[in-house]
Amino acid sequence: MCGIAGILALNATAEPPSREALLRMAGALAHRGPDERGLYRDRRAGLAHARLSVVDLQHGQQPLADADGPAWIVFNGEIFNYLELRDRLFALGHRFCTRSDTEVVLHAYREWGQAAFERMNGQWALAIWDPTIGRLVLSRDRYGICPLHLCEHGGRLFFASEVKAIFAAEAAIPRAFDPAGIDQTFTMWAAVAPRNVFQGIRELPPGHVRLYEKGVAREYPFWQPRFPQTRDQDQGPFSGSLDEAVDEVRLALEAATALRILQADVPVGCYLSGGLDSSVLATLGRRFAGERFQTFSLRFADAEYDETDFQRLVAARTGSEHHELIVSRSDIAKIFPEVIHHTERPVLRTAPAPLFLLSRLVRKHGIKVVLTGEGADEMFAGYDLFREGKVRRFWGRQPASTGRARLLERLYPYLSRSPVHQQALARQFFGRNIEAHAVAGFAHDTRWRTTSAIKRLFCPDMCAACERHDAVTELLSTLPAEFKRWSFLAQDQYLEIRTLMSSYLLSSQGDRMLMANSIEGRFPFLDDNVVALANALPDAYKLRGLDEKHVLKRVALSILPPQVVARKKQPYRAPNAMSFFGDGAPAYIGDALSETAVRAAGVFDPQSVSRLVGKCRTRTGGGDMSNFDNMALVGVLSTQLLHQQFVASRPAGATRRDLVVDVDYEHRERAPA
Repeated sequence: MCGIAGILALNATAEPPSREALLRMAGALAHRGPDERGLYRDRRAGLAHARLSVVDLQHGQQPLADADGPAWIVFNGEIFNYLELRDRLFALGHRFCTRSDTEVVLHAYREWGQAAFERMNGQWALAIWDPTIGRLVLSRDRYGICPLHLCEHGGRLFFASEVKAIFAAEAAIPRAFDPAGIDQTFTMWAAVAPRNVFQGIRELPPGHVRLYEKGVAREYPFWQPRFPQTRDQDQGPFSGSLDEAVDEVRLALEAATALRILQADVPVGCYLSGGLDSSVLATLGRRFAGERFQTFSLRFADAEYDETDFQRLVAARTGSEHHELIVSRSDIAKIFPEVIHHTERPVLRTAPAPLFLLSRLVRKHGIKVVLTGEGADEMFAGYDLFREGKVRRFWGRQPASTGRARLLERLYPYLSRSPVHQQALARQFFGRNIEAHAVAGFAHDTRWRTTSAIKRLFCPDMCAACERHDAVTELLSTLPAEFKRWSFLAQDQYLEIRTLMSSYLLSSQGDRMLMANSIEGRFPFLDDNVVALANALPDAYKLRGLDEKHVLKRVALSILPPQVVARKKQPYRAPNAMSFFGDGAPAYIGDALSETAVRAAGVFDPQSVSRLVGKCRTRTGGGDMSNFDNMALVGVLSTQLLHQQFVASRPAGATRRDLVVDVDYEHRERAPA
């Protein structure tokens, strides 16, 4: 993975991109690509690239030119079926100068146009510039693993992997929060593309292409999630038995893992949480990695979050070279400002912070690429949200039933302050709007309501601005036409993929924490073939009764220790508000949460924040810290830090000139291989 950026003059009167602006953009992305930097400029467009060398280490420099045509490309990501595509293109007469997947993408686009992206199995964000016809093509992978941000200002388009590179390009680009993006964040945990928390910045949605040509911009999806168009949850395109499904899932995961291990010219490691998903990947990864395979785990000083025993059990079984990192509350507090510098958005949990420290450990041990388990819960129905939705719909069909309501007690067993421990309150909370059990978004309603409560802390101006938007209504108005014909579980999966997975898990906890330390994450559960198979399975193979990820557990039975398969689900979590109080708390916390700073940011009411801070200070032990207090404190603090770093200040990208390949108004010449 790498960092890409560029500038396009949208009309004849706009200034051409300057070399200094492109250098600043590349410099702001240096953490994404520490190995090389490259620039291309002509009188209409400029491309910048910061490279993390993973494939074709000697000849994969970018921007890369089409040897037989005028086009140039900057590419962030990996195409795991590029050898298959290369062979097909070679048979069609294409000749290649490198062994890189980047060049294959460029040739594929020349051969098949926008349809090339439908053939690509991978993770990417890219820009292709054809100066002869003045066309810029931007594309992003199906699930948004790789980020791509856009900003039109002063007759020019600025685009980059991260917002900080856009801000570094031009000091005149406005910097302010977007109330609609803030509203989405404090409803769904993140702004959902194309929204962003900054005004004037948009994010290319996952699975989309955007074209700029002759002063006109066009955008369309080349892919969207597809599920069986039936409300019968026991039917699906996959007509085989459960045993046959287990075999197919196992084979698909083996192939996906092998691709992500073997399609790299550097060693590949694996994150190991001790849960089902990462344990499956660590076991399969060890099979394909050769003699030496490194695994990396987080441990916590707080026992509530620690999974050490399961991590060590799997590491011992696989024979991996295992590394551990113990994270304390003070570690989280110390690193949190740097974490927010990389998330570029508010967060409601501290969970990204330990992952930032873990990716640093990975880099320390000489690994550039790691397998991670994101996507398994979304594709195979692993979250309690899916179980909760099923229980509430079952209850909603007979609202007077007490027996059906008691099924709520089987949810959230890992939480010390579980919302189902007090039956009367649980029935009141989960029973709200239960008559709407067939309405889109029903399963997510409890999460969205809980998160939205934080907006009570907004200042009057932000409240007024947010009243002009409704995050949920806006999201539900963009659902695909076939959504209503999917099963309820498929609907819940789609919304989880669109919101939490793409906008938060793959961003704030994924790409941003990995690339902050120049680490590429690879996600076998998001392989095209794995996803297509998972979506085709009958619901009952994934959520069997209330047994989540049933088919995946059956796969794991043959390769994992039984203790790992049988353990109760424990989602990855970290200490939250309690990390920022007590002896030795960093000074930045008081500064960021001061009345002056809160008033300057213009998001929260200073008195409300003061009351929240006072409440948290009296509960530093954490035992009485409510879910609301945890989310609110982290959300407020991260927003305040974001304002300090991106709105109140003007960070610029470094303009180091070493490691730069500069192509100015010309094409690079290569001899075809």
